[in-house]
Amino acid sequence: MTPAAATAPTLEFERELLASGSRYVIGVDEVGRGALAGPVAVGMVVIDAAMPSHPERLRDSKLLAEPVREQLAPLCAAWGLYTAVGEATPAEIDEHGIIVALGLAGWRALGALREAGAAVDEASVLLDGNHDYLNPVLESRMSVTTRVKGDMSCASVAAASVIAKVHRDRLMIGLHDAFPAYGWASNKGYAAPAHLAAIAEIGPCDHHRRTWIH
Repeated sequence: MTPAAATAPTLEFERELLASGSRYVIGVDEVGRGALAGPVAVGMVVIDAAMPSHPERLRDSKLLAEPVREQLAPLCAAWGLYTAVGEATPAEIDEHGIIVALGLAGWRALGALREAGAAVDEASVLLDGNHDYLNPVLESRMSVTTRVKGDMSCASVAAASVIAKVHRDRLMIGLHDAFPAYGWASNKGYAAPAHLAAIAEIGPCDHHRRTWIH
């Protein structure tokens, strides 16, 4: 088995959840958690038992080159029954901490799915990682299954990862012209040397997570 094949996600785990009684599965992944600037974003992709094969070359977004992610994002959006991305702002991250901010972003993504017509209450959530950050911010609890490296093994989570990554990257690229010194077009708000040097020289702006800058 090649390394590429070893990291290819499948729908095996999603099918187990569907077989256990859920009508839908919502694959969930976050991006931007470790950045110094910009929002944290949570992507969601809704699937059911009748889903066709996922797009070729789908992987965890961190394993894909930027041009490949750009090509895959619309394919992932077309593949899912419904997709959404929710955000939490740098100010919310500073005020509440990253875990609560992830929950807020996820809550907003769920709201967008509901507005689009998704039967969210009939779904099981498949969440990348080992911590359920969704239920603490929800009025009504949902069935949430966490899965470490779910973005590498589960197609719905990988698709959510790609959609959220492209969404957030485009946002940071869009901010670059107004704040060119920070180099966000290339570093997307993460702690690259040039970004850190710019913060040291001119200080942070309103798009920075000020509690994260020392």
